[in-house]
Amino acid sequence: MTETPSLMVIDGRMGEGGGQVLRTSLSLSALTGRPFRLTHVRANRQKPGLRPQHLTAVRAVARLCGAALTGDAVNSQALEFRPAMPSQPGVYHFDVTDAAQGGSAGAIMLVFQALLWPLLFAGGPSRLTLRGGTHVPMSPPWHYVAHVARPAFARIGATFTTELRAWGWYPAGGGEVAAEIQPVAHLEAPAFDYVPPERIEGIAAVTNLPADIPQRMAGRAMNLLAAAGLSSRIEPRREKGTGPGAGIFLWLPQGGFGSIGRPGLPSEKVAEAAVAETLAFIDNKSMVDRHLADQLLLPLALAHGRARYTTDHLTLHTTTSADLLRMWLDVQIDITGDLGQPAEIDVTGAGYTSLCLK
Repeated sequence: MTETPSLMVIDGRMGEGGGQVLRTSLSLSALTGRPFRLTHVRANRQKPGLRPQHLTAVRAVARLCGAALTGDAVNSQALEFRPAMPSQPGVYHFDVTDAAQGGSAGAIMLVFQALLWPLLFAGGPSRLTLRGGTHVPMSPPWHYVAHVARPAFARIGATFTTELRAWGWYPAGGGEVAAEIQPVAHLEAPAFDYVPPERIEGIAAVTNLPADIPQRMAGRAMNLLAAAGLSSRIEPRREKGTGPGAGIFLWLPQGGFGSIGRPGLPSEKVAEAAVAETLAFIDNKSMVDRHLADQLLLPLALAHGRARYTTDHLTLHTTTSADLLRMWLDVQIDITGDLGQPAEIDVTGAGYTSLCLK
């Protein structure tokens, strides 16, 4: 980076005002070399500012590109990030507990989101180990990334593997995920189509809880799906983890749905919540679920070419991501539909090419 691009100033109150504004900005700053200042960090959240998960992402991406940081502290509501070099491939290990006294179940799959794209274009293969929360509320669980996002990203040209080595539920955390990321020179926008479900796959799992709980979750889910005329294979598992936890996670092409248990909530109710979301998505006959609609935006904005897809439920998270990407890149994103309703998303990418692999 011979010349320092101008500093971008971003108001963290934009749109849904959450952590995605930070994570996307970290990825794109590392990719483009453009520094940014983020004000009002996570202003629309109950606890504004950087939480341990977000601080972990900041320091992790900074390590890839040697970024200078200002405001990198828990609860900080302003951050400045200045990359010093292109992101470097390598072997990296990041633990959310390093940013939190007493430990944290911060969502490491969200940290992974911030790291994936800079490492993908870093010019060589990378190995990544993340420790923290793997299955926590308000974030994609490991199974969603592995079985829904990963194959969707592969169609664009992003190739990585990921392994769940230990489960980490809220609040104990202690989970571990490993990933290997292969370098690419550029991404290509694919054609998306509606894929009718042939069989619902899934897992019902617990740690440090009785073995009958995953059996009940899996049985209830399969019975409900069968009543709807759908074939399913849901594996009940009793795993080991730092603390107790329970959940069921279902997936099909281009959609994934889950429900996490809590004290006092019957196992059957946990399963019913996941199945209800699954059936609603299937009934809509959209191409991708609401979460994938959002997660596809960044790679498609970097890609060469144009992609169009439909989703069953347009979220403020998605429209916020679109607005932010238009700030960072020369990209065209058109969204037809209202919040909370089915929508069509049309993305013409900026045609980003790796500086290392041209």
